[in-house]
Amino acid sequence: MTAQYPLHPHIVLLSNLTQLSPLLYLTGFPGLETVEHWIFIFFFLMYLVAISGNCFILIIVKTNPRLHTPMYYLLSFLAFTDLGLSVSTLPTTMGIFWFKSHGIYFGACQVQMFCIHSFSFMESSVLLVMSFDRFVAICYPLRYSVIITGQRVLRAGLVVILRGPIATVPIVSLLKTFPYCGSRVLSHSFCLHQEVIHLACTDTTFNNLYGLILVMFTVVLDLVLIALSYGVILHTVARLASKEERLRAFQTCTSHLCAVLVFFVPMVGLSLIHRFGKHAPLAVHLFMANVYLFVPPMLNPIIYSIKTKEIRHAISKLLGLRKASAES
Repeated sequence: MTAQYPLHPHIVLLSNLTQLSPLLYLTGFPGLETVEHWIFIFFFLMYLVAISGNCFILIIVKTNPRLHTPMYYLLSFLAFTDLGLSVSTLPTTMGIFWFKSHGIYFGACQVQMFCIHSFSFMESSVLLVMSFDRFVAICYPLRYSVIITGQRVLRAGLVVILRGPIATVPIVSLLKTFPYCGSRVLSHSFCLHQEVIHLACTDTTFNNLYGLILVMFTVVLDLVLIALSYGVILHTVARLASKEERLRAFQTCTSHLCAVLVFFVPMVGLSLIHRFGKHAPLAVHLFMANVYLFVPPMLNPIIYSIKTKEIRHAISKLLGLRKASAES
């Protein structure tokens, strides 16, 4: 039996087959069908930059022994989470553009939202650990090599990798037990828990409270601790004797600070819109969700490639090798 997906956002096809595994409908970018080919090019370039850029950083850190230090191990963790976030949204977003495939089975939607939220929480944790690394480097430079060791960074990385998935499993698993009625149309080209939970026609108090507590004790707590770290960093930098020393010390934090802003500003904005802006225009929801998921993985490798001297040197060396081989 071939399922035909409705084009109207308020019409949903129900059948005996979909009662056991209900189909959801991803809308993509309603109202922009006339310029969809331009949107496809834009998103394709974003994915290309995000996936190739983060893979490039992972390869550089892996193949360059000089970069086998705690700071670059943390950068590798950040590149890994950005890569996972990009790959999580790739199948449905590109499926809509390439194959006009808007339907997704509920099980596949659960897997996608699990990956999206897990990698989001992982990235928040990585940015927190990186802020602690910068805090020690500036406030306790003489003890940095003693406090921040490769073994401790790897342990922290293991905690980071496990925290997101373990925290996300309960709310994603419970979604399968809820009955769904009425419209099964999602307003994005990917699945988010905040949106799917609104389609359930039963009491979802536990999921709502658990989701709120989870965000408070992960993302919000991470953001508060990062802000406190930078407060101490700024206080330490302000006490340095010369302007050149202050500028040089703070420049070591610019890449991380940019990554923090690029990740947390859209994420907080999207959470606020989902919880308090239910009557906001659909374009606002689409814009914030796409910025939150697509922009950080694309910009982070660019930021670190521009701002980090060792990464720039590795890129220059790679380009020089290519040029030399081309001449020979």
